[in-house]
Amino acid sequence: MKRLHGEWRRRTTGRLALVLDGLGTPANVGAIVRSAAAYRVDDVWLAGATPDLDAPGVGRTALGTDRYVTARRSVTGADAVAAARAAGYRVVGIELADDAVPLHDVELPADVCLVVGHEDHGLSKGALEACDAVAYLPMLGRVGSLNVATAAAIAMYEVRRRRWTTTT
Repeated sequence: MKRLHGEWRRRTTGRLALVLDGLGTPANVGAIVRSAAAYRVDDVWLAGATPDLDAPGVGRTALGTDRYVTARRSVTGADAVAAARAAGYRVVGIELADDAVPLHDVELPADVCLVVGHEDHGLSKGALEACDAVAYLPMLGRVGSLNVATAAAIAMYEVRRRRWTTTT
């Protein structure tokens, strides 16, 4: 396994970041952090009411992987999006919105920041308006949405997968 993962690490270019905009459930934050560590996310902005990484419940799901991510606090989702853009990221909101396009159709440059929002309410209005693009994850079944941690993991994988297929 170590050899296989090492090969993917060498093939991976570009930076990946996340904005967690007002997430309410510590277990979801912990699950996202664990996936972020697995996909080598460079920066994580915790915005609004999103629990800190040392909050009760986050660590139980993150299982210590929080030590592999760099987290910053922002007052609002819009502030976090602005910080990500200032850091050189193209910011893509993951949201079921009228103007959203399938994530696989969104142009993803080398440095991408994904924004995910509250479990029930989605992205805040300010964060949604501040994003460079808005994308959704197409679904085929009778369920119209995913848990935010699951959606974040799929979106992170898609960003990395695209980089892998363009650098081979």
